[in-house]
Amino acid sequence: MELLKSILISAAGMHTQGQRMQIIAENVANADSLPTKPGEEPYRRKVMTFKNELDREHSVRLVQINKVSEDKGEFGKRHSPSHPAANDEGYVALPNVNALVEMMDMREAQRSYEANLNMVDTAKKMMLRTIDLLRN
Repeated sequence: MELLKSILISAAGMHTQGQRMQIIAENVANADSLPTKPGEEPYRRKVMTFKNELDREHSVRLVQINKVSEDKGEFGKRHSPSHPAANDEGYVALPNVNALVEMMDMREAQRSYEANLNMVDTAKKMMLRTIDLLRN
């Protein structure tokens, strides 16, 4: 039964990291999304926080997304007086997405996903080995 719990915990981690990857992909996809009119804001980077949730049926704590919120960091700006969203000084607001940070976050999410996947694989092998021992 404990092996089943470890699989549930790892599966929840894999699901959460998959959702994290989707948010990171959205940030990367919108890294160049500029406003279309003066005064509009460009795309704001999204960030997520995690929480532990008790699964009462199996008596285990599973990781889940607590919330997805917008990063309140400063926007960049680029001088482009001909852009339709340029302000009076000729600057256009740029999204607060840093591609390097997103790639590092993506790599971390990938590693966490792989670690959980390895745990599921190990638990499965242990279950199969136990069954083989019981057969003999």
